[in-house]
Amino acid sequence: MKDETTRPSIRSSDPTMQPNQNSNKMHFKVLIVGDSSVGKSALLLRFTEDQFTPLFTSTIGVDFKVKKVTMRETTDVKLSIWDTAGQERFRTIVASYYRGCDGVLLVYDIRDTVSFQSVERWYAEIGRYSYGNPSVVLVGTKCDQEDQRQVPMHEAQALALEMGIPWIETSSLTGHNVDEAFGLLVDSMVRKRTMQKDKAM
Repeated sequence: MKDETTRPSIRSSDPTMQPNQNSNKMHFKVLIVGDSSVGKSALLLRFTEDQFTPLFTSTIGVDFKVKKVTMRETTDVKLSIWDTAGQERFRTIVASYYRGCDGVLLVYDIRDTVSFQSVERWYAEIGRYSYGNPSVVLVGTKCDQEDQRQVPMHEAQALALEMGIPWIETSSLTGHNVDEAFGLLVDSMVRKRTMQKDKAM
């Protein structure tokens, strides 16, 4: 089964260019959550710096990066992205970062059934600790290692459908679908923010 998710396009903002005076400007807080070793840090590094390192180091508590992108040529978006630790001992620390978040990338490793089984628990935590209704995208990582796949595409797609959220598979090694995953999340957050502004008018 092919991944046929519709993917809104985003592009990195060029710091050397003058800002578009007619553009909308939005700022979002984003979390990346999931079990330890699923590739959250690699996903963030590929998106923010277009780099990949094969050396694995567990995140201690949280890590933080900022990325500016443009959505549909009209909306300038600043993303404050928090890469969270997946280990149980950091769960209390991570829970506090859900507050005020606008979007979450919920990550599992396609080679690791246990990480996929944890998705529903992570999704419940998002609902329990976050304020409001953050946008969520389910992300399967390491899709370049198809020969080691343990999580069938149709199972991940079915779970995402059940939870009512988009799903996509990525590879931080090759960069495949990394921007697209963040694009899905940004598109959802922009739509929600725009609807909130329209209702307030």
